[in-house]
Amino acid sequence: MTTTIALVTGANRGIGLATARQFGARGWTVLVAARDAARGREAERVLRAEGADARFVPLDVTDEASVAAAAELVEREYGQLDVLVNNAGIVRADGSASPSETTLATLREVYETNVFGVVAVTNAFLPLLRKAPAARIVNVSSEVGSIAAMADPQGALSELTSVPYPSSKAALNMVTAMYAKELRDTAIKVNAANPGYCATDFNHHSGFRTAEEGAEVSVHLATLPADGPSGLLWGYQMDAGGGYGTLPW
Repeated sequence: MTTTIALVTGANRGIGLATARQFGARGWTVLVAARDAARGREAERVLRAEGADARFVPLDVTDEASVAAAAELVEREYGQLDVLVNNAGIVRADGSASPSETTLATLREVYETNVFGVVAVTNAFLPLLRKAPAARIVNVSSEVGSIAAMADPQGALSELTSVPYPSSKAALNMVTAMYAKELRDTAIKVNAANPGYCATDFNHHSGFRTAEEGAEVSVHLATLPADGPSGLLWGYQMDAGGGYGTLPW
């Protein structure tokens, strides 16, 4: 029996860990990618104690050497990759978080992880994804990356003005659309996930959805059938009163 191999970046906590747990519950081999070795190994331990076939993979998405080493490890040990979830992300802001107070240093730091890291990881693992029968790439984005949603004066996000995180997710959405176009004649599907505002360490547990609920979005996109969509921002629809569906770019 062939085992599905899935790699989740930033899988040591929050939505990433919840995603890894849900993959493990499906009987998949889960590669727990994290830059912090101690936290990564602890996540591996927890998942294995729950019965998952989990393995820690050292991976700092902002370090090209680390990314290359992780891809080499997966190629050597598994030979292919069925699912890649680009989940690792950071949020930063300056001062009152207004655009005029944004520093380039903060902008660069956020983009290094949320945008450049996704491109680096995807490119490194794409040869292994191509070896799978029908691979799936899921980029964990956010509704704050939807320009249409952010520009709606009556929308739930109308008061949010921060530049670094929202603009990085808007850029990630475009990255997703471009990979989907490049791979549209293959069996690989590429989509962006909107988990919704989940209570995790990421936001000091201020969200109204659970990490497990947020992970459901990535799992859905990772398990799309052959006739499923590619090149979408899909997930929790806050402005639509909840539920799941396609969000506007």
